[in-house]
Amino acid sequence: MAYNSSAYQKAINILERRREKATLEANSRKAEILSKLPEIDEIQSKLSAIGISISKCFFNKENNEAEIKKLEAASLALQKKREEILLANGYGSDALSEQYICPICKDTGYFNNRMCSCHKEILKENERNSLRNIAPLDDCTFETFDVRYYPENVMENGVSPREKVDRILENCRVYVQKFNEHSPNLIFMGKTGLGKTHLSLAIANAVINKGFSVVYGTSQNILSDLQNENFGRTENNLYNEYDVLNADLLIIDDLGTEFKNAYSVACLYNIVNTRILKKRPTIISTNYDFNKLNEIYDVRITSRIAGEYSTLVLEGNDIRYIK
Repeated sequence: MAYNSSAYQKAINILERRREKATLEANSRKAEILSKLPEIDEIQSKLSAIGISISKCFFNKENNEAEIKKLEAASLALQKKREEILLANGYGSDALSEQYICPICKDTGYFNNRMCSCHKEILKENERNSLRNIAPLDDCTFETFDVRYYPENVMENGVSPREKVDRILENCRVYVQKFNEHSPNLIFMGKTGLGKTHLSLAIANAVINKGFSVVYGTSQNILSDLQNENFGRTENNLYNEYDVLNADLLIIDDLGTEFKNAYSVACLYNIVNTRILKKRPTIISTNYDFNKLNEIYDVRITSRIAGEYSTLVLEGNDIRYIK
């Protein structure tokens, strides 16, 4: 998965804060318990002494197996007594220990030299939060996509807009189920307000849940930030060239609405061409058809999109007005 270094660092910071919090809370809880229950302090002291005695036995050349077993039995008895006292006074049996959010890895993020599931979930949530800051990610799912807003009247091709969008919706579900770093490219076409952004974000939602990185943005914002980066204006940029070119999935919304100049066209060509060469999937949405795109962009761009992207055309009336 092509998470960037910033995403990994954010996850590590979260894990570090979790461990620090667990330690501070454990120390505070332990101080409270020892002040209220002096017998617990006595047990702790006895357990420490037994631990030292057992260690000495191991270093002693004589056969002290019987003595070790005796000490271990005494330790278990003290631990049981400690647990009974804690429970009787409204504490958990492990109240003196750190209470980690993830008991498997103890909030380190790794278990048996492999990334823990909690670490993966943090990375996913960071991806979601990044998109939530710029798009209504939580509102745009496959479940909230309502085909009833599309007309049922049959068009010239013998298919109604509703039947057509129903098929597109199913294609998107299948796309997500099979998604990997080399999935096909998609382009959503259709007039404004037909759900292109909703479907794009629904795919983003599901892809993030599968553990892949997603970069989403309008063509205006992405190309503007890359232009700023190219000319050394790096403050307050949300997008950078490395992430745009290397994310597991790139979603470019509203293609054609950006301010166009020689640089923006060249930058768009580089994004489209590089990700095709890297076999990194890209999803584009636009209000234009290919005839209009040919008027706006270099034929090198439109020919690559036409040849390398699966085209999904939505038809109907502006859903925002209907709602």
